[in-house]
Amino acid sequence: MPRIQLSALDAHWRAANYLAAGQIYLMDNPLLTEPLRPEHIKPRLLGHWGTSPGLNLVYTHLNRIIKERGQEALCVWGPGHGGPAVLAGSWLDGSYTQTYPDITRDAAGMGRLFQQFSFPGGVPSHVAPEVPGSIHEGGELGYSLAHAYGAAFDNPDLLVACVIGDGEAETGPLAGSWHSTKFLDPVHDGAVLPILHLNGYKIANPTVLSRIPEAELDALLKGYGHDPLYVTGSDPRRVHRDLAHALDQALDRIGRIKAEAPTAKGRPRWPVIVLRTPKGWTGPKTVDGDPVEDTWRSHQVPLAGVRDNPEHLRQLEDWLRSYRPQELFDAEGRPTGQVLAYTPEGPERLGATPHANGGLLTRSLPIRPLEDFAVPVEKPGTTLHEPTRVLGDLLAGVMADTAGRRDFRVVGPDETESNRLGALFAHTGKAWQARTLPTDQYLARDGRVMEILSEHLCQGWLEGYLLTGRHGLFSSYEAFVHIVDSMVNQHIKWLKTSRALPWRAPIPSLNYLLTSHVWRQDHNGFSHQDPGFVDHVLNKSPEVVRVYLPPDANTLLSVAEHALRSRDYVNVIVAGKQPCFDWLSLDEARLHCARGAGIWDWAGSDNGDRAPDVVLGCAGDVPTQEVLAATALLREHLPDLAVRVVNVVDIARLMPREEHPHGMPDHEYDALFTRDKPVIFAYHGYPWLIHRLAYRRAGHAHLHVRGYKESGTTTTPFDMVVRNDLDRYRLVMDVIDRVPGLAVRAAAVRQRMADARTRHHAWIREHGTDLPEVASWAWPH
Repeated sequence: MPRIQLSALDAHWRAANYLAAGQIYLMDNPLLTEPLRPEHIKPRLLGHWGTSPGLNLVYTHLNRIIKERGQEALCVWGPGHGGPAVLAGSWLDGSYTQTYPDITRDAAGMGRLFQQFSFPGGVPSHVAPEVPGSIHEGGELGYSLAHAYGAAFDNPDLLVACVIGDGEAETGPLAGSWHSTKFLDPVHDGAVLPILHLNGYKIANPTVLSRIPEAELDALLKGYGHDPLYVTGSDPRRVHRDLAHALDQALDRIGRIKAEAPTAKGRPRWPVIVLRTPKGWTGPKTVDGDPVEDTWRSHQVPLAGVRDNPEHLRQLEDWLRSYRPQELFDAEGRPTGQVLAYTPEGPERLGATPHANGGLLTRSLPIRPLEDFAVPVEKPGTTLHEPTRVLGDLLAGVMADTAGRRDFRVVGPDETESNRLGALFAHTGKAWQARTLPTDQYLARDGRVMEILSEHLCQGWLEGYLLTGRHGLFSSYEAFVHIVDSMVNQHIKWLKTSRALPWRAPIPSLNYLLTSHVWRQDHNGFSHQDPGFVDHVLNKSPEVVRVYLPPDANTLLSVAEHALRSRDYVNVIVAGKQPCFDWLSLDEARLHCARGAGIWDWAGSDNGDRAPDVVLGCAGDVPTQEVLAATALLREHLPDLAVRVVNVVDIARLMPREEHPHGMPDHEYDALFTRDKPVIFAYHGYPWLIHRLAYRRAGHAHLHVRGYKESGTTTTPFDMVVRNDLDRYRLVMDVIDRVPGLAVRAAAVRQRMADARTRHHAWIREHGTDLPEVASWAWPH
């Protein structure tokens, strides 16, 4: 191992600290070639200093091990407020200038780097998509370690360093992420090196892990399966020496683990570095008589009144000059040779690694022809299949065809077989590195199905996997996917921003399969009944989000194929796992899904030769069945009534084109739903969502929506729809109530429908099953 040049490490670190502080404060005079004056200071001081020196230290030392070892590496910067540090590191290694040629690596570029930071039209104060080398947004506190492991899966040569702030270490998702070592395969996966940065404080309070005894922290990390290495201090020379030694130890241990992995029996103990340095290190020690360095006061802007307070201005100038910038940058503002002594070159630079721009590495996913999996449909509604089981066969084919390249994974919280995707296990196992028992099934060290009872961890793993260019699917019970609401928020924001950056290549979409849904959770009851994730997602950036509700197996195949091939979206697919009627052949399903919404002329009675008297709309598998059953009743009891059936697969089609790329122009919407006829719409989720999506349509006053309205319990399947007024009898009653002139003429029919509901209530309480005419119903031919 070459002798470490501590002076070169210190020079790079001081340069990065100077650049980080300069970004927070300066809009002119970047090299301090003249005395600092108020007009050199930004009018609004935004950014965070406290974590920056520690992140700069890590960036500096990672550069060394990358360059000396030729190590392929990526870093996930967990402390959300570390934007100035990561920007400084990428400017120093030249990757920032490579990405943004106008931010040159000289005095002029330094000035632009400073001015753009947290400035209108500039860049955010957090690590964000705009920062080269990043896959993790600064607002995502708690998710860094899961993202790091997701990046390492199926990347055998990659080292993923992950800096974990001691504030974010208090979050539940981060605490769960330590268990990821039980899923990391040393043979097929890369290595994750967590660096727990204990600088002692959050915004205003001490942090838990920084205040517990070191013996307790050591026991905690060892209990998680790590071997900790400790670096502590405030003397720069000593810290440089100790951190360099710790990183060399960690990389040597990782090398041994990887070398021994093919024949190793037990689970390895991976290294973790615990780095204790002062918050706001090297910044002002006191301000206005109050301690700042090594306290919470250094978290954001240590000197806030620089423009108006001459003493603050003097302190800022002393602080910046303490880094001796004249030693770090030449007369033109270029970093000196000593500063760049350990800077890697080309794609080995942290700011230039293609793993942080995963679309550059993405390969198209092999998906076999849907004809291999489609169910035959000679007549609508005569056969039944479990849609997700049919999808499971398609996913199994993808898993088999990616066995050699290993760039597809399925994640979920212990529900793969429950969700009828068990066909996957013919081609891969469940990733597992911990102890196994003879009674276990499908556990495998090299498995590519990942199950852990933490939706946070599933989401974080998959996001890291996708962001580094691979493909995947998240399968979840519908009610519990809400656990990752805030995580999908951040991913959608990341995608929205990335799409506007021409240098970021599109990445595979984040695909959700939500099943075990609200209408078929009659056995688990109220706690398992919540279809609101769709509402949550549709509040987000319309150019990114897509929501699909396929009504049967073949439409699910068509939607899934589209989602798996797509890029830069969040696709939410809601589909049942219980037996469901087959309505459309594969060819019909493809056409219907391409339209996103369409008339099922075989189901209605308007026959195209007259305007409909009423439109029955539906979205979702159970609502579709209830609408078709209601249509059959109307055809039987009111044969002169012209009924149109419209099924919606792509829920965004209901929105105006101006609000969503998939939205229908008004003339298309009016052609389907009419401008003046009653529309009874049976929807899978909360009914007010449909009103919100369609409120600007001309016919909105005639729209009546039935859906889930928080009436749930453990009961029969049909009773769930009755409780929420989504059942076929209630829908017929709605038609009679809303078609002009029908209430009097069809009063007897309405009474029969109400009586059927009464009979239903009595029947289920006596027999515990649904009415025979409901349980045995099929579409009449």
